[in-house]
Amino acid sequence: MRLFNTYSNTTEEFKPIEEKKITMYVCGPTVYDYPHLGHARCYITWDVLYRYLKFSGYEVKYCRNITDVDDKILKKAKEENTTAEVISKRYYEIFSQAMKELNVLKPDIEPFATKTIGEMISIIKDLIKNDYAYEVDGDVYFRVKKFKEYGRLSKQPIDDLIAGARVETSDKKEDVLDFALWKKDEEFGYPSPWGLGRPGWHIECSAMSRKHLGKNIDIHAGGADLIFPHHENEIAQSECANGCKFVNYWLHNGFVTINKEKMSKSLKNFITIGDLLKHYDANTIRLFILTNHYRMPVEFNDIALDGAKSGWKRIQTSVNSAVKYTGEFEVIGIVNTEEYKLFREAMDDDLNTSKALAVIFDSVTKLNKAVNDKNLDLTKKYITVVKVLTSALGFNIEKERLSEDELQIKLETIKEQMDFLNSEDKNLKGYALMDKLIEYRNKARQDKNWQVADKIRNLLDSISIILKDSKENTIWEEK
Repeated sequence: MRLFNTYSNTTEEFKPIEEKKITMYVCGPTVYDYPHLGHARCYITWDVLYRYLKFSGYEVKYCRNITDVDDKILKKAKEENTTAEVISKRYYEIFSQAMKELNVLKPDIEPFATKTIGEMISIIKDLIKNDYAYEVDGDVYFRVKKFKEYGRLSKQPIDDLIAGARVETSDKKEDVLDFALWKKDEEFGYPSPWGLGRPGWHIECSAMSRKHLGKNIDIHAGGADLIFPHHENEIAQSECANGCKFVNYWLHNGFVTINKEKMSKSLKNFITIGDLLKHYDANTIRLFILTNHYRMPVEFNDIALDGAKSGWKRIQTSVNSAVKYTGEFEVIGIVNTEEYKLFREAMDDDLNTSKALAVIFDSVTKLNKAVNDKNLDLTKKYITVVKVLTSALGFNIEKERLSEDELQIKLETIKEQMDFLNSEDKNLKGYALMDKLIEYRNKARQDKNWQVADKIRNLLDSISIILKDSKENTIWEEK
């Protein structure tokens, strides 16, 4: 497998620190507002990397942090006359739900900055002890010029950085490039050897990464907008505190732009994931993102998204038609086919999802031909190929559902027996009524009311609808 390493600016053969085991860190969101298109692009991209590494047989320890202490969070809290904890909790829950709806897997570890303050203070103390940092009136700054490799990730010489880079200005600093490790804050601060204060943004990721993955990790990923100053500063403080290389492979996804003229009228040029999901399903959004190489800029616009919608419908329709012919939906197992080999070659070439998708669409064409030719063995083979390869990229091919009208007709036959529903619930129809039944059953199970829970399941079973429970949710499908 070959990956483009931003640090070396070359595509390199990927060699993990420990054979078949990978440590992977991705910068998570600052939870003070609704997640948007940029978050969708970033976290779907690294979700695909996470999935593909596991698909390739690696044991992956994936850490994605939550920044819940930040100036923006405090500003929002003041505006709403509430606490930072209330703001961060609210938007963390919204972010988590958005990721779930986009079929983005939860990371193995999801640390919160506020739970890692002690580790941050420990790193800062080590930096001061080794003369890489200094304290001034409750603030602590990192001495940038003492770290000779500074600027290597962003490919910016020190002189250029001084001339025009985004740096924090302060009369307290010894040098204009020095950045804050700890900020004095007597109103909202945490106890520290330097008085009440809050951590600088950059030190948070260094501390959480070291705590959960170790001093030297395989992969650190994030958006290209984080290369400077965030990731540049992470490298400086981590390597000076730890005395070793911080990250072996730095990966960055490209920027997101928006067709302002077309989309700003209704969505005001700030498209939240929630708004996007009102118009396009998760598979469509993922297909659109993966059609573009992860390192390239991508522009969200209706034409491209509608094209992705048609593309996904082609995949879904093909599988549904094949399943009707074979009578089987479950995957038989991974088969060693030419398509599988080509898919692996594409993904091993710096996650070339565009080529990988081409393999999938070629397999869909072959699947359609197998169905038309009434070739049962080939049909089963290509159902497996399409399902395995799409699943590796995080797509979710669902068994074709009943239409709302068809579902309503079935539910009407058992409605009189639903004595647990209130009068308002009984007016619900189709999908809405089905969602309500699942809600009632889950509540009954939670309350250990097995009589109601079993009754709901048995009633649905009588009309050939089965429920499937997982850790995340409960879904229904026709037998």
